[in-house]
Amino acid sequence: MTAKPPDVTEYDPDSADAQPEGSLQALIGRIEAEIRELQFPGFSPDDALNLGLLLVELGKERNLPIAIDITKGEQVLFHVALPGATPDNEHWVRAKQRTAARYEVPSLLVGLRGRARGGRIEDNAWFDQSRYAAHGGAFPVYVPGVGAVATVTVSGLPQVADHDLVVEAMRGALGTSGTAAEG
Repeated sequence: MTAKPPDVTEYDPDSADAQPEGSLQALIGRIEAEIRELQFPGFSPDDALNLGLLLVELGKERNLPIAIDITKGEQVLFHVALPGATPDNEHWVRAKQRTAARYEVPSLLVGLRGRARGGRIEDNAWFDQSRYAAHGGAFPVYVPGVGAVATVTVSGLPQVADHDLVVEAMRGALGTSGTAAEG
């Protein structure tokens, strides 16, 4: 994982307050490094089950009110709502999953790149907010030489926390610590 400079506080896409200089680009850089790092040698239904159960374990240990989904194309490979998750989380799971699948990058990155261009992707008339959400929590599963083959999504926490939980679980499934993407 790319380390952020010590003087840059992480960008908070949920905040309406002014953000620290350089924090948006630092978060974009971190997510781009995670994409390079989190490459699976393949992704089977068993891999989806193992990754989903790892997310359940993390969620239960931390008492997180989350919905978890792993989808490959139109096929749901894993789906669960932990205690405290609401029906609204199902809408967010689908919308974030569609965004990550459409753009083949994490849903958080879609939103951040829009902000880096001086606005919000949601403010464009062509961005259908009833179907898509450029909020963190959906991360494609990448296989080298193939590309994005599935999407892992979490909903129920602030969007950067949703994103970070998915990344933590993917690292756990891959057996990496997050240091492989330096540079």
